[in-house]
Amino acid sequence: MPMSLSLSLRSIGSDPMERVVQLASESAVVIFSVSSCCMCHAVKRLFCGMGMNPTVHELDQDPRGEEIEKALSRLLGNSQTVLVVFISGKLIGAMDRVMASHINGTLVPLLKEAGALWL
Repeated sequence: MPMSLSLSLRSIGSDPMERVVQLASESAVVIFSVSSCCMCHAVKRLFCGMGMNPTVHELDQDPRGEEIEKALSRLLGNSQTVLVVFISGKLIGAMDRVMASHINGTLVPLLKEAGALWL
């Protein structure tokens, strides 16, 4: 089940949490990833295999990636943040939540509702 983010996009500045909200809202499916992470690769392949082209932000290739990763960690409430997925600007979670949603059949309806998947 997606979690709602309640930050205003009016004054996007240098705050990493505001940057996360801005980036997460820019397209139907947004993935925050690390390019060398095999679990990140698996989730990106899952979405691409469904015929989607998610927006991917590789944190290890972003000058502010470490700050963004810390903000994502605060959102998830843990320190092990590498992969984080947003659908329609709503936090879905890390790999475990994405895969659980895929297995229990709730991922596809979320993607259809977001306009990311048509079939």
